[in-house]
Amino acid sequence: MDRIIINGGQPLSGTISISGSKNACLPIMAASILTDQNINLSNVPNLEDIKTMSKVLTSLDVEVDTSKANENKITLKYLNTGKSIAEYDLVRKMRASILVLGPLLARKRHASVSLPGGCAIGARPVDLHLNALAKLGAEFKLDRGYIECSAPKGLKGEEITFPTISVGATESLLMAATLAEGRTKLNNIAIEPEVIDLIHCLQSMGAKIEITDQRTVIIEGVKELFGTSHNIISDRIETLTYVIAGALTGENLKIENIQLEHVSNVLEIFKSLNIDFSFNNSSLNINKTKIFQGIELETREYPGFPTDMQAQLMVLLSKANSESVITENIFENRYMHVPELNRMGANISVEGKKAIIKPSEKLIGAEVMATDLRASVSLILAGLIAEGETVVNRVYHLDRGYEQVESKLKNVGAVIKRV
Repeated sequence: MDRIIINGGQPLSGTISISGSKNACLPIMAASILTDQNINLSNVPNLEDIKTMSKVLTSLDVEVDTSKANENKITLKYLNTGKSIAEYDLVRKMRASILVLGPLLARKRHASVSLPGGCAIGARPVDLHLNALAKLGAEFKLDRGYIECSAPKGLKGEEITFPTISVGATESLLMAATLAEGRTKLNNIAIEPEVIDLIHCLQSMGAKIEITDQRTVIIEGVKELFGTSHNIISDRIETLTYVIAGALTGENLKIENIQLEHVSNVLEIFKSLNIDFSFNNSSLNINKTKIFQGIELETREYPGFPTDMQAQLMVLLSKANSESVITENIFENRYMHVPELNRMGANISVEGKKAIIKPSEKLIGAEVMATDLRASVSLILAGLIAEGETVVNRVYHLDRGYEQVESKLKNVGAVIKRV
């Protein structure tokens, strides 16, 4: 099994280019089921989750042309055969596989999808997806680990208010409603940039979607959707991860191919930490942050502070000159990286939803184990500033969401390798 080895203490200087967003790409790939025509995607990251979704879609008779994958381009074409079963061996690897359910119901009126797997960071139940689809006329049952869904009379437009904000449920209903009969109104939707990117792609396919206020969208069902070409947005979480890398040990580190409007909310928080950065069009320049005070913050749905950044921020806050507190409101069980960071000399304690980060004089390299995607990269960030050698095990989590992380860091001066 691969490991990443880091010898810390090296300044990062040079340019890192941000990849496309996998969290935007995955639902857009699933949307290929909504049309028989080609969906041409560019700025597609070369990641394990993209490969897994490609396999899921291939099993459903979507042709996935990866001949230009080295150019970060793929083409998808749904053949619309009788296949509508997303099987366990594929779906268990990634929770986002559930996103094929809505499009399959819209096109085939029936679907069988295994209950999904993925990172062990909380329950993330699919109830929100299923209850909302039921309001559009779907019927479902659980049978031997599979969600068996049908809509024998087709999907019908309806007004739906999500009881809690959910990115996945919003995306599922957006896709299903594009081909539902009549008008669907969705209230209390997620408004993450990845959701908006899906909306833009669906609109370019001929969907009639209107965002009427901040968390409400109206979809007028159409009889068919068409092919399109779409450029995936840049990955905001990767962007912010490398901003923290620069704040930890940067010397004029440049991060390019970013979309500033998607990270400006978090950059405002970073300003309060005296992170030394400046921006110019689609790039940021960052230098090491020397003295800053701790803060208190909570993870919230966009435009709040993203849960996908709390592990990385925790590393930076360990270098503050006063105590910090992070409250995790999105997922339970998402502090599994804390014991590993403490093994390296961090001083972090967990009390329910709160993590208390006390200043740490220095971090020491150690052998550590990644437990999920964001935990993985937090350990790499810690390794960049730790004395001595850090060995990060179970980096297959990392490969799900960070494209060529060791190459990108090595190119800007990190002493890092994969073995």
